[in-house]
Amino acid sequence: MSFRKDAIWAAISTSAAVWVAGAFPKGVFGGSAGLAPLCLPNGTPSSARNPGLQGINLGRFLIKRVITLVKREMTNISTFATLSPIPGYMQWLLSKLASQSKLSEGEDIQHSPADTSGSTFWENILEPEEERALMDASVEFTSGKNSMEVLFNLLTSPNHEWTSSDKLLSALKPPLMRLCARYLLQEKKRGKALDSVANFHLQNGAMVERINWMADRSEKGLYQSGGIMVNYVYRLGKIEDYARSYFSAGHIHTSSDLSRYVKPLEEPQVTTL
Repeated sequence: MSFRKDAIWAAISTSAAVWVAGAFPKGVFGGSAGLAPLCLPNGTPSSARNPGLQGINLGRFLIKRVITLVKREMTNISTFATLSPIPGYMQWLLSKLASQSKLSEGEDIQHSPADTSGSTFWENILEPEEERALMDASVEFTSGKNSMEVLFNLLTSPNHEWTSSDKLLSALKPPLMRLCARYLLQEKKRGKALDSVANFHLQNGAMVERINWMADRSEKGLYQSGGIMVNYVYRLGKIEDYARSYFSAGHIHTSSDLSRYVKPLEEPQVTTL
């Protein structure tokens, strides 16, 4: 059986089910052996949609149910991965770009590289080499008072015109991937991941494994996350430990491949494996 072509439906009740499977972009899982795709509808199942499931931790219940079913058929599988959307990324980034662009024009700018709110302190969220590549590639497409305004204009262009230019895609990939990693691993709300789908998987014992460039070029995917999708990985022997450390201290476990995109925080909250 190929998990990339087949689907398994695990019935929980007459009106609730989990979908495991599907068609994943080539190379998303790096050809890893002993790894099964795990997909949940909308990323964050809610018991509120089904009165008969009130009071149940539906997310963890569904995940464990799916894992049990897959293990029954394929005993060698010990790692499960999702290909998930990042619904809050573009909203966060565009808000950040707009506020920082305005602040950069002010005469009295307070600099604080540790600040991540994007509302009070100025920070140049683009690296110097990213800024140069962006400005060079965007000359024919848009203009702006600064690089952050240019990036904002490109990302909000009609019909996502930036995706039709190989030159722009090449220039935008480094900053968008780096800032996406920052958003997933470091941007918090009340000590937990700001992104709702990330918070769902992390609280259920997953780690953030990998982000995938242009994995979803649909209108919704480009609008929500600039086409980037993320793999959350569940390792059977680590699920409970990861869920506990995230719940108690907000620790996010990730891979060394993903952690290279972000700068360490003053008080590390990201564990690299």
